[in-house]
Amino acid sequence: MSKSVEELKDLTTQVRRDILRMVHAVNSGHPGGSLGCAEFLVTLYNEVMDLKDGFDMDGKDEDIFFLSNGHISPVFYSVLARRGYFPVSELATFRKLGTRLQGHPTTHEGLPGVRVASGSLGQGLSVALGAAQAKKLNGDKHLVYTLHGDGELQEGQIWEALMYAGAKGVDNLISTIDYNGRQIDGDTKDVLSLGNLKAKFEAFGWIVLEEKQGNDIAAILKVLQQAKSETGKGKPVAILLHTEMGNGVDFMMGTHAWHGKAPNDEQLEKALAQNPETLGDY
Repeated sequence: MSKSVEELKDLTTQVRRDILRMVHAVNSGHPGGSLGCAEFLVTLYNEVMDLKDGFDMDGKDEDIFFLSNGHISPVFYSVLARRGYFPVSELATFRKLGTRLQGHPTTHEGLPGVRVASGSLGQGLSVALGAAQAKKLNGDKHLVYTLHGDGELQEGQIWEALMYAGAKGVDNLISTIDYNGRQIDGDTKDVLSLGNLKAKFEAFGWIVLEEKQGNDIAAILKVLQQAKSETGKGKPVAILLHTEMGNGVDFMMGTHAWHGKAPNDEQLEKALAQNPETLGDY
């Protein structure tokens, strides 16, 4: 499917409303990173990935995506629902008893679009490598995409997977880092600095692209297309995507405070006023 940048912007605004309302309704969840990644996931799912109709766990003959930083489930669920994987109305069940929309995505409820349980940080890249190598064994030319938080890169398993991907030339993989510089306890540079991330990825044998405007849909489209053009060259591809935590809600931006905190009634009203309804609330 092909959408204009304006259509993608409208969809992103509606996804932001979904995120805010979902988290507010149960007074729990992670709005900050979800809002920061809204443009990226909307663009990835509605313009970049080659997807089949329907859903099956194998994902053969289509691109597949793994969310590694599973706590940003609100944006993932909203994008999946708005893409048609399950009814948009189901977003109203987020984090409620018996829901398929758990706080962290899981597989045992059989939610379409979710291929791996995530939330225990650091594991998504390892899973994606297995899927990417399976595609090669199956003669499937499609790609595997992942998304990671920058704070997640403080986990040791990530670096084992980075080393493996480079050493084995897993070149049908595009991994994006949500490079917002913030995590639950503060700025990543203060909690545990990542140093020169581009140089580190390159030292592990990756092709690295960097995009400073990670909340600009046109810029996201451009860097994702560039990343696709770098696949098949013997190296995995990484995108360092500089985003703003809480993007689109002025009082949630510029701070780590909204990493895992829900807005109250008054705050929700202010946030929604900044993101007018575009495609219809659930």
